[in-house]
Amino acid sequence: MKLPPAVACLLLLVVVFAAARVEARGTPSSKRSKNQWSSMFVFGDDFVDNGNVPNNIGEKTSRQWSYPYGSYLNTHYATSPVLAGRFSNYRMQSDFIARMLGLNEAPPAYELTSDQSSDSSGMTFAFGGAGVFKVKTKKVPTLAAQVQTFKRLVNDGVISTHQLHHSVALIAISGNDYMSDSDIETGFYTSFDDLDTYIGNVATEILDNVAQLQMLGVRKVLVNNLHPIGCTPLHTSSNNYTTCDLLGNYGASVHNKYLKQMLDERDNVHILDLYSAFTDIVNHAPGGGSDQSKDFDGKLTPCCESTDEGGFCGERSHSGKRLYDLCENPDKTFYWDQTHPTHAGWEAVMKALQQPLTEFLDEDYIA
Repeated sequence: MKLPPAVACLLLLVVVFAAARVEARGTPSSKRSKNQWSSMFVFGDDFVDNGNVPNNIGEKTSRQWSYPYGSYLNTHYATSPVLAGRFSNYRMQSDFIARMLGLNEAPPAYELTSDQSSDSSGMTFAFGGAGVFKVKTKKVPTLAAQVQTFKRLVNDGVISTHQLHHSVALIAISGNDYMSDSDIETGFYTSFDDLDTYIGNVATEILDNVAQLQMLGVRKVLVNNLHPIGCTPLHTSSNNYTTCDLLGNYGASVHNKYLKQMLDERDNVHILDLYSAFTDIVNHAPGGGSDQSKDFDGKLTPCCESTDEGGFCGERSHSGKRLYDLCENPDKTFYWDQTHPTHAGWEAVMKALQQPLTEFLDEDYIA
């Protein structure tokens, strides 16, 4: 049956408008979770901190607020105000997960939000440099302290029961507890004989906080395992960025073993296997690796590197002279600085983890 011209024109406009909406969102609907997870709460460290660390100009701990951090879509002289405060050149892990949930980006940072409000997309409590244990020399909230802040907002009604029932939590603990110079206040190991016990204590703390979040009403919990920390430029620089540090990767694998043992029996919890995803890109066997591995020329080398020993990416002299080197194409480099992936690096990692993550989110909630 032939439609009247006016009706045909209207249908065409509807189709074009719908297609434009899908394209504008940037992520095909088929690759998103089918469930309506409208809120996300983020805990952990610099892998997912999007603005909780104060912006103290010129300090290493605040480098993520200044160029070249966040410079992916901007000029060579300013950091993008849209995604400022992230330890990358643009998006990071929580941004990519948020987009899988149908959100534009990771939820706002707690420190940039009024205590008496909670964005409908959720909130980020993660703090750069954080771990599960307290650091003597830095005012960094531990994972437990972040969860306690979240609990207070729930108890005060700032975060509603309705929001919790449509929420996903992400916990990213990425190795700060294992840094030899982190001056951990509680439980830090003093010899390799204590290492196994110490790693078990770290994993136990993560488990306890997962349980807290579930008791408070979070429906689904995502937990990062530890990436191969021996492959970060911080560890590969000693051999001219050619090979990974075996001891560092061994420690990560022990951590992951404990984490899996403790979390495998819990319902509604999914471990994001960063160790495998990173390894398949930057440290695979000859001839192996993931499809994403072929996209990177620099796998163990940072894109942004200090020219001074002990310096940092983004550092400048008092006269404004740049004290770092920047690679020509960050999209071809997996690591942005000494410890954090580039936007392209995170995109490749999350592409590798997307299918099992989406399947977990689409599973029925087990009460």
